[in-house]
Amino acid sequence: MLPFTVEIKSGLPITEQVLFAVKKAVVGGQLRAGEPFPSVRVLSQELQINPNTAHKIIATLVAEGVLVTTPAVGSVVAQRGGVDRVARAELLGDELERVVVEAKKLGLTLAEVQDGLTAHWRKLGRK
Repeated sequence: MLPFTVEIKSGLPITEQVLFAVKKAVVGGQLRAGEPFPSVRVLSQELQINPNTAHKIIATLVAEGVLVTTPAVGSVVAQRGGVDRVARAELLGDELERVVVEAKKLGLTLAEVQDGLTAHWRKLGRK
């Protein structure tokens, strides 16, 4: 059983959905620093995805600093704070751009987007 929840939706790349679910679990406290993360084999079996896709997911999480991989131990959730705030904020650049593009396509105002962001922030328990 996976230590995080992911709801697979059609039309979206599985890799992006799992990456989002893992990051959400880390931010929401479902996955804590130092906890072991499933292996490629477990991830691929539990999600019924190709092992290459599972490997890509883990490699991306390591590259983004969400996981740390150690020989003979495997992957564990990384300690936060190793990267300065500016560098961590820059990791959101692509996602924020997508939100802005989608909001503009929908005709939302900046205030409406900020209200939505605030609601999600509070939902995850970050004030």
